[in-house]
Amino acid sequence: MKVIETALPGVLIIEPKVFGDARGFFLESFHIERYRDAGIDLPFVQDNHSRSPRGVLRGLHFQRTRPQGKLVSVSRGVVYDVAVDINPESPTCGQFVGVELSDDNHRQLWIPPGYAHGFCVLSDVADFQYKCTDLYFPADEGGLIWNDPDVNIPWPLTDPLLSEKDKLNPSLRELLGKGN
Repeated sequence: MKVIETALPGVLIIEPKVFGDARGFFLESFHIERYRDAGIDLPFVQDNHSRSPRGVLRGLHFQRTRPQGKLVSVSRGVVYDVAVDINPESPTCGQFVGVELSDDNHRQLWIPPGYAHGFCVLSDVADFQYKCTDLYFPADEGGLIWNDPDVNIPWPLTDPLLSEKDKLNPSLRELLGKGN
């Protein structure tokens, strides 16, 4: 597999080796030794799968006291996937990495614990998988507003379908207690 470092510490784009022929393709979506060699050595304890139609934006989510590392991929469709550094002590706080994940490019994104994460669906439908390093605790969930002008993510859509909860997420300044 090919491992591509990004501008954010620990956030990696992974391109698995794909073996294809007239019958289709085969790839290893996870191999503990290869991922450990890439620096992903936390245990995965929960797998999630979501399906969403075009225009849905999920996020930007994180857990406050039990942060989850996430290895994410798309098995059907196309998404624009984003990780945002929300660590106030980090020199890259407020910066993001955005990457297109699809069933054609087979890319994965590794988002270490402590980052906010979200994605929007660009295809008619997308099936999205998450391998998580900690269990999900609803009471521990936090969010960052998707269109925060200080983060300035160039989402490839302007009027996404959001959950009611995601519409109310705070800005990075509010999240970090810095006001407006």
